[in-house]
Amino acid sequence: MSPSADLYRLASDQQPLEDKGPRLSYSILIVDDSSFVRRSLRTCLEQNPDWKVCGEAADGVDAIELSQQLRPDLILLDLSLPGMNGFEVARELKRTSPSIPVLMFTGFKTPSLESEAIAAGCTAVVSKSEHQQILFEKIERLLAHASSRRTEDSRSA
Repeated sequence: MSPSADLYRLASDQQPLEDKGPRLSYSILIVDDSSFVRRSLRTCLEQNPDWKVCGEAADGVDAIELSQQLRPDLILLDLSLPGMNGFEVARELKRTSPSIPVLMFTGFKTPSLESEAIAAGCTAVVSKSEHQQILFEKIERLLAHASSRRTEDSRSA
């Protein structure tokens, strides 16, 4: 793992939860090159007792490594990242972790960007300029959908 991934990885004892009834908490991986944005998101997200930030990444390579290592329930992904941009990261995440929803959180939301993000593998897009309640509602819907899909998959297995 790269040194920067070590810096942003949390020493969390939370292991990925298996589908054994209702979830007590959901894990979220934050990917943004701004440490201020990552800290702010962590503070806001962890106000919800059901959400736990399991890790942070400052670039695309670390995001991919941490997603495979931590297996979060949701990835919150910025578009503008050093090295790989958010579209490239989303394509790789779709290939390596197709069941994890990816929510692009960007300051550049336009209809064409949203279409490109969805085509790259993002599940949804939220602008950083939108009210935080919109972000929270989108996260809740994505986590509920992912949870119900996993429950259905485990029943059919």
